[in-house]
Amino acid sequence: MSREQQDALSRTALGAFRLNGQFLAVADELARPAGLTAAWWQVLGAVLAEPLSVSGIARVMGITRQSVQRIADLLVGKGLAEYLPNPAHRRAKLLRPTEEGRATISRIGPGHAEFAARLAQELGEAEFAEAVRVLERLSVAIEAVGVPGPSGD
Repeated sequence: MSREQQDALSRTALGAFRLNGQFLAVADELARPAGLTAAWWQVLGAVLAEPLSVSGIARVMGITRQSVQRIADLLVGKGLAEYLPNPAHRRAKLLRPTEEGRATISRIGPGHAEFAARLAQELGEAEFAEAVRVLERLSVAIEAVGVPGPSGD
């Protein structure tokens, strides 16, 4: 690896860490009026289109299964989600939002739309779309090269 490549990787990682913190702060602010946290919104949002197992949610969101399980149990306890039998796996139940959970998520919509519009205005539509494309491409590339093992492979 050249020094320039190593520097690019470091700068990319630091930028991603900073963005992660910024997105979590924004998500917490957007979710707060609905009575959610960013993490609860993340898990509920993952199952809006279709029910998923806890492991499936963890894979999609890039977080640990244990974290998802803890949040899923809290959401079920609050009546915002429910577990369903999983025809593909007897023990790994599926999580889906309840009607109350869907209504709660819908209350985030107006603030989310307003923030997206402000961000698009700041960046410009083309640059915003390019940022999305580059971040998605970077994620695919990291998956393709894999996570280095303990020896740095």
